[in-house]
Amino acid sequence: MNKNVRVRFAPSPTGPLHIGGLRTALFNYLFAKKHNGTFILRIEDTDQSRFVEGAEQYIIDALNWCNIPFNEGPYRQSERKHIYKQYAEQLIDSGNAYYAFDTTEELDFHRKDHEAKGKTFIYNWHNRLKLKNSISLSEEDVKTKLNSGDDYVIRFKSPQDETLRLKDIIRGDMTIDTNILDDKVLFKSDGMPTYHLANIVDDHLMEISHVIRGEEWLPSLALHQLLYNAFGWEAPEFAHLPLIMKPTGKGKLSKRDGDRLGFPVFPLEWKDPKTGEVSKGYREEGYFPEAVINFLAFLGWNPGTEQEIFTLKELIADFDLERVHKAGARFNPDKAKWYNQYYIMYVKTIEELTDLFIPTIQKRTNYIIINNDKSTKYKKIRQEYIDRSNYENIDLGYVARVIWSIRAKASYIDDFWSLSDFFFEPPNSYDKKAVKKQWKEDTPNLMKAFIAFINHFDFDDTSTWLDYEIEKWLEIKGVHFGKLALPLRLCLVGSLKGPFVNKIIEILGEKETIRRIEKAINTIKN
Repeated sequence: MNKNVRVRFAPSPTGPLHIGGLRTALFNYLFAKKHNGTFILRIEDTDQSRFVEGAEQYIIDALNWCNIPFNEGPYRQSERKHIYKQYAEQLIDSGNAYYAFDTTEELDFHRKDHEAKGKTFIYNWHNRLKLKNSISLSEEDVKTKLNSGDDYVIRFKSPQDETLRLKDIIRGDMTIDTNILDDKVLFKSDGMPTYHLANIVDDHLMEISHVIRGEEWLPSLALHQLLYNAFGWEAPEFAHLPLIMKPTGKGKLSKRDGDRLGFPVFPLEWKDPKTGEVSKGYREEGYFPEAVINFLAFLGWNPGTEQEIFTLKELIADFDLERVHKAGARFNPDKAKWYNQYYIMYVKTIEELTDLFIPTIQKRTNYIIINNDKSTKYKKIRQEYIDRSNYENIDLGYVARVIWSIRAKASYIDDFWSLSDFFFEPPNSYDKKAVKKQWKEDTPNLMKAFIAFINHFDFDDTSTWLDYEIEKWLEIKGVHFGKLALPLRLCLVGSLKGPFVNKIIEILGEKETIRRIEKAINTIKN
């Protein structure tokens, strides 16, 4: 690629960043980094009536959480409005735009009149002379209106009887009959440019080389190309990304779909400043940013291989706009969940998972976390935990062993507690249905015999012998493993959940295992 790559992500601060917008930011970021280019954040806030407090910071926080930060910006169009007026007037001087003085009421009348006749009102070449603008009015009338302070807009003058040829990296070559285009407003009566004018001027001044944006902007491509032509500027290359579709594949993904089906459509939690309504975010739901990025990359893009798990560096190396699909990408919340599960099981280290789980343990229990297990890689003792009084101690190595035993069943970090709470708190009650089914008349004697059995062994080296020795002991006793394992699990857990019962014993250790069995013998009444 010969020219310097400069791309921009240009959201409007009208609310939280939708997952589709985040996908657009990601593809811009990947493209820029692959070509040693620049990724720019531009806040397109020309429509101040739709501005929402906190939305801009939310966008920045979301990009940073996903580890796709911008190199330049944020630029704000509201702070650059003095720039746009001169370019609108330049188009008037060149005959490519004109003043329009039609009132809202007059335009509404024309729309309703056309609807009554079964037609669609379009403000362009075929009716300009019938409307109130600087083309139909005399030069003197135009000056009078401008000098008297009458409200006006500046409209682009779409060409007549031309065939416009457009190019898109993803969609290929397209042609447009300019006769069907309306004369879009470029500059509004409130002194602010519309998206179309500000977008083109900013892209030109910021030397944007590639415009990578959502498919919803494809209908604007013709106008934007015509604006570049009118200014005599070289247009950037365009790439319009496919829509992200509902899980059913029909229609664009919306917040309502997430609310209805129970999955987030925003990267971070969002609290509406006006209504106080809180919307779910991937971060707060327990997703890793790497998993979200990995999932988003495959919404519309395919590397051409069977590989599904990519680091950010690998995505940058493999990303190619020509491998982005034209068709809409169906959003699959189960696939997003699968990615998070994969990262828990195979990507995140036990140390990382332990760090993430510790706050939950602190919140739920009377334990402080210390580092007295030489087998862990932790070097730093968390003094802020140790200084707290009236707390019991638990070491990091114990937490790590717990995570090893349960992470295969976890989709999110928040799942860790429900899967492992019994490792930190002995059961205070026992599942009634399980007790009725598994706790037999001879169960207490079997549990007492098991206590005597495990008292003979050194638990410092449990993992090398426990499974074998229990199997051998059961064979000698003539007892089926299920007869021991299910009531034993009740003693240790309080229900029939949890990993393999031998693993539970191994992690709890001899003293705690015996303590829980004895408590169950004295408590459970069948």
